[in-house]
Amino acid sequence: MRLKTLLCLSLVSILPACQMMEPHSEIAEQIDQEHEIAQKIADTCQQAGELANNEYDCEAADEGTIPITHPEEEVEVVIAPETIPENIEVLDVWQQVGQNLSFEFEDNQRIASQRNWYLKHPSYMQRVAKRAKPFLYLIVERLKSQDMPMELALLPIVESAFDPFAYSHGRAAGMWQFVPATGKRFGMKQTWWYDGRRDVMASTDGAIAYLKYLNEMFDGNWLHALAAYNSGEGRVMRAIKKNKKAGKSTEYWALDLPKETRAYVPKLLALADILKNADTYAFKWPVIENIKVTEEVDVGSQIDLALAADMAGLTVEELHALNPGYNRWATDPEGPFKLLVPVDKVETFSEAIAATETKERLNWVRHKIKSGDSLLKLAHQYHTTTEIISQVNELKGNMIRAGEYLVIPVALKSLDFYSLSQEQRLADRQSKHKSGTYQVKHKVKSGDTMWDLSRKYKVNMRSLAKWNGMAPTDMLRPGKELVVWLKGSESKTRADAVMRTLTYTVRGGDSLARIAQKFKVNVSDLLDWNQISAKNYLQPGQKLKIKVDVTRT
Repeated sequence: MRLKTLLCLSLVSILPACQMMEPHSEIAEQIDQEHEIAQKIADTCQQAGELANNEYDCEAADEGTIPITHPEEEVEVVIAPETIPENIEVLDVWQQVGQNLSFEFEDNQRIASQRNWYLKHPSYMQRVAKRAKPFLYLIVERLKSQDMPMELALLPIVESAFDPFAYSHGRAAGMWQFVPATGKRFGMKQTWWYDGRRDVMASTDGAIAYLKYLNEMFDGNWLHALAAYNSGEGRVMRAIKKNKKAGKSTEYWALDLPKETRAYVPKLLALADILKNADTYAFKWPVIENIKVTEEVDVGSQIDLALAADMAGLTVEELHALNPGYNRWATDPEGPFKLLVPVDKVETFSEAIAATETKERLNWVRHKIKSGDSLLKLAHQYHTTTEIISQVNELKGNMIRAGEYLVIPVALKSLDFYSLSQEQRLADRQSKHKSGTYQVKHKVKSGDTMWDLSRKYKVNMRSLAKWNGMAPTDMLRPGKELVVWLKGSESKTRADAVMRTLTYTVRGGDSLARIAQKFKVNVSDLLDWNQISAKNYLQPGQKLKIKVDVTRT
């Protein structure tokens, strides 16, 4: 849970995104600066709280954390139960972790405080276990193969509650909570199509590499390495040097670190203690069978996730939940091409993949270029990228000519069918609201910050961020459209409205007027939502974004 303290200062909203480089670089100093600003929040919380009701979460700030963002509705993949082989001595993968814990530490109040929280909230571990079940065995095997401490299998609980869709401050994403630059630094590819920080196995490999690097940097001291994983190596290194210069102890417990980091390591040690001594604490740690329940299959080329799900006998939501690294409706055209599927589906899926030619793994549209068309416009229209259109059509530049044709890959299903794609998750999150509120939209202008907008609309800054799939300290880019839910109503109809974004596939004979009439919206809204002109002809297969009030029938 990387830096989830609510940063109340308006300065934070304009800080550049964290980038992890060498420990003593200017970027590392920026990271440390963010943590130092965060540390001040507990001291300023009471005064700042007077500015607006519930504007700040003082209790969470005092503990050094605020909740990370999780999906509103999680998809649980039903894994077919299998008989555990007779030669397996340990039946529970958590038990295997518990029997191989190696960290030595003395109990103290900081550990006890975290332990008491977990013991008082057994339902929390039940939720964690559901998320972990498809992945835990594979993660433990990866740790074993790299000779890493088994305590690290518990780290995703501290970081994200084992949620690969988790998102927090500084654009940290995934089960292991990597910011973009650190993810790239340790092998996690990030493109329009794919984000390796959310790919469970890719991010696990990256986390192992990063933790190995930190452990070597801190001369084998795992508590120092873990603290650095949370707050940055430069911050921990300086705290050690400060204590050494003052003749003080340099052990983790004596270091002057941000509040979240002071709680971070005790959380991990508390979990390790509970797992190892579950009987002593009368804590029912959820059981996860010690067998492989999912397996990676390399499909070899780009494939529509809807087609892959059908081949595997899964819903698109189930396949996407196992493969959260894919941002869109298909895998990345440049790879990776690996898909995690339940082991009982592997044989059938592999056979179906082998029998399907590469060109048949995507749906294609033949588009006749019209005056005013551009690669960027067509990429937006068909929900793909200019690079893909250029590559598929072997274009040498960005120039296209009216009257000629382009072949463009498009989603097999309407985009709302891919409910766990990045676009649809955001659309669903932006459309959710409580009764008695109405939605307004704000187009970000240069200089806007979350702080300023929360004051302008008199809303909770954290809520504003959550409504838009962001963290409170994320930078706002000019042109980005934010939704804001306000109390009261513009009208009785508006107050009761529930808006949902749908994707409509144009059919032969369709017109803007006919589609607008069908969905009871204005033609002008259709043009605005899709950034198209009324002079453009609609093409069969073209995708249109439509925002409808689902309470109206």
